[in-house]
Amino acid sequence: MANLEVRPVTHRRERKQFLELPWELYRDDPVWVPPLRMSQKELVNYTRHPFYDDAEICTFLAFRNGQPCGRVAAIDNRAHNRTHPEDQCGFVGFFESIDDQAVADGLFDAVRAWHAERGQHNLRGPTNPSLNYECGLLVENFDLPPTFLMTYNPEFYPRLWETYGFEKAQDLLSFIGSSSELATMEKKIQFVAEEAIKRLDLKLRPIDKKNFHRDVTSFLQIYNSSLTAVWGHVNMSEAEVKHMSAGLKHLLVPDLSVIAEVKGQPVGSVLGLLDYNPIIKEIDGRLFPFGFLKLLMKRRQLKRLRMMSTNVLPEYQMWGVGVVLNHHLIPAGVQWGMEFGEYSWVLESNHLSRKTLERGNFRVEKIHRIYDYRGDRAES
Repeated sequence: MANLEVRPVTHRRERKQFLELPWELYRDDPVWVPPLRMSQKELVNYTRHPFYDDAEICTFLAFRNGQPCGRVAAIDNRAHNRTHPEDQCGFVGFFESIDDQAVADGLFDAVRAWHAERGQHNLRGPTNPSLNYECGLLVENFDLPPTFLMTYNPEFYPRLWETYGFEKAQDLLSFIGSSSELATMEKKIQFVAEEAIKRLDLKLRPIDKKNFHRDVTSFLQIYNSSLTAVWGHVNMSEAEVKHMSAGLKHLLVPDLSVIAEVKGQPVGSVLGLLDYNPIIKEIDGRLFPFGFLKLLMKRRQLKRLRMMSTNVLPEYQMWGVGVVLNHHLIPAGVQWGMEFGEYSWVLESNHLSRKTLERGNFRVEKIHRIYDYRGDRAES
């Protein structure tokens, strides 16, 4: 612990150090993809983000001999603790560290102390800043590059967390299938999809960019209603969805984001995103002045599609609407030139989704983990 200091970020220079530390730590890692710089600044609330309308964050830096060697954030997610009163916890996010247990311990101690002042003794993470954003610690297949809006970390990170006392809470599974496997899945589910369309007189349409606000509102309502019984879910606010959609509007391919309607009312939606990470790596996370143009101009070169959200209103979930949405999306992705499709992420406890994907010859490629630290147990 000699020459190690962990302190809250309090001024502009330290904020810059916090944001730029990953570039130093991952300098020699060929797999790492830099985050979008503007997005990271917002997600830690250095520039206002609507998530923090109902939450609070404190960022910390670890210094050894005056040089930054680790970072972390303590996040008070008040909406989670209201939604899940039986599962009160403080959240941990934006963790980065050199391979040194003393550094990690110092960072986690700082987070524990900050939450303890607010009456929270149990911790959960990593969430950056919540389960509705990037989250989870990669625990296997470290040689594979991350997909757009999925996390990546070195192989030693799980050891740092587990040695401190964090234990597995849930695993988040990423399923992968090649274009040929996607075609196989399409044939298997075609009958189910056709029957669902016939029974419900289901209509499908792409997201309409001319009525983007209307469709984003529909997505919010479906997303929040469909996940009420899912582990750890907290509704996104309207302000959060508007903020997120504004960032994704120009990146969305209408044919890869679909809404299902019954009698003109939206009942389900699927959001497919191109894996922009190869281009983000090329532009080093900088959207301006020309990075954003490269994202748009080069996206036809991308070969992986991330299916990141398929949601159906509860009263329609047993009618095969989700199958219909995916049945439509798969050939659209193949037509766009996709060679791989990734469903991410899927909770390990979501047995229905897992079984559906496994039947379609999809396989688990990556596992990310959410950890819990039981401070009440440690102190007893």
